[in-house]
Amino acid sequence: MLRLSILLTVGVLLAGVSCKKAAPAGVVAQVNSRPITAEELDKQYKLQFPSPSQEISEDQVAIQKLEVLRGMVDNEIMLQRAEKRSLVAQDSEVEAKFNELKAPYTQEEFQKQLTARKITAEELKAQLRRDLSIQKLFNKEITSHISITDKDVTEFYTANKASFNLAEPQVHLAQVLVTPQPDPSVRNLKSDKAQNDEQAKQKIQMIEARLKQGEDFTAIAQNFSEDPNTAANGGDLGFIPESSLEQAHVELRKMVMSLQPGQVSPILRTPEGYRILKVVSKEPAGQRELTDPRVQQTIRETLLNRKDQLLKAVYYEIARNEAEVINYFARGLHEKFTGGEK
Repeated sequence: MLRLSILLTVGVLLAGVSCKKAAPAGVVAQVNSRPITAEELDKQYKLQFPSPSQEISEDQVAIQKLEVLRGMVDNEIMLQRAEKRSLVAQDSEVEAKFNELKAPYTQEEFQKQLTARKITAEELKAQLRRDLSIQKLFNKEITSHISITDKDVTEFYTANKASFNLAEPQVHLAQVLVTPQPDPSVRNLKSDKAQNDEQAKQKIQMIEARLKQGEDFTAIAQNFSEDPNTAANGGDLGFIPESSLEQAHVELRKMVMSLQPGQVSPILRTPEGYRILKVVSKEPAGQRELTDPRVQQTIRETLLNRKDQLLKAVYYEIARNEAEVINYFARGLHEKFTGGEK
């Protein structure tokens, strides 16, 4: 109940000084006068939690919906910024991405994917337009301002040279981790944390579905991973010796070794929770020199991800502060549980 009280307080703070305004019918939040409807929230909730447990309580559903709505509010804020900067994705861009997602499947298989997610092709295209527009915004407002110099690369290599000396063949891995135990040290962009095993299962299934739809692994890890040590770096685990994989779990090693660079694993149940792994690269033994293009690329990507994570976090905070947000859903829950007391 303490968790719910905290979330409700956050929701009330989101509502701001305008929270006395009566909630329009069917509207759960308003972002700069643009509504987010209850129907939209329910649809997004079902997409993110497609198999809710029958044992889940009303309080847990409320917590989940508050978290989903927070993400929707953030996305709406970013979309409106993209619109103001004339960065909305064009029809040709949406169609290209849509066709890219369809490519691995037959028409029947792709339709089954849509049906399983309870989404139509047009609704998927609308989501793609939103996502692509926000990505264009980030590229213009954040990524284009990040500069990784040769000096930065050299200094990183010098400070971490030992890590590029591979005593045995190694696999460069990244991960998304979802744990069933609450951990206050979790820091991801969405402030998203599963509270129990059922929520963890639902969350990792949602993440797997988004990855299958072609979303960027690094961005997913930054937004949702619950590993405090790797979420900020897009889930990057660095180079893992093959022997370490075998010591950890023989089946895990077999699965990782069967994947090609760029491929993503199915959901894995481990003692810490649920994982999805990505094989970034596979490297033979030996010292990797700075002249190796792969070394330079790895370093640049590492440094870029670090700065990208920082600047995105800053950008989100600034955007939230400048937006006028009224969270009617949070206000309604607050009134329900407290009788309207503040």
